[in-house]
Amino acid sequence: MKKITLLFLLYFANMALAQEKMTTHKGIIYFEASVPLFEEVKAKNENVTCVINLENGEISSTAYIKGFHFKMALMEKHFNENYLESHNYPKAMFKGTIEGFNLNIIGTAPKEFKLNGTLKVHGKSKKINTVAILKKTTDGLEIIVDFIVNSKDFNIKIPEILSMKVAETVNVKTLFLFNKSILANNP
Repeated sequence: MKKITLLFLLYFANMALAQEKMTTHKGIIYFEASVPLFEEVKAKNENVTCVINLENGEISSTAYIKGFHFKMALMEKHFNENYLESHNYPKAMFKGTIEGFNLNIIGTAPKEFKLNGTLKVHGKSKKINTVAILKKTTDGLEIIVDFIVNSKDFNIKIPEILSMKVAETVNVKTLFLFNKSILANNP
């Protein structure tokens, strides 16, 4: 009887903890390192996971490097093998906090929050301070974040012969959509 009671309590404790966080696998990361007058260097990864803690605004995201796709297969191959070395560094990760996060003050109009955290790519970590734009949509909660990183900060070497064709500064845009059914449990 004690074991059944313990299992029952653990089950409900787990349910309570699960409602403090929202998770989505519907994340997208776009990045661009294009230089004017040359072939565009753009990629998109549509298999990104993001978790947000509804109590304190902590947010984390993970993307597999091989999930970034380019228009040209050769560019994708060089990206994975030579620049990001995805065989050694398979993931990019972000962990941070959305300052002042409160699900109750987010409506259908975009609302800006400060986002501070650490981005880890290619085995190197860098502090990121930017703005997160949050809004409720008919599908759920949307979070958009734009920021710029420098490839040198992550020890990503661009060969001198390509330095005129690939920008050192990379524009990154993320989009996360958290399912509406999750919001129904967290008004």
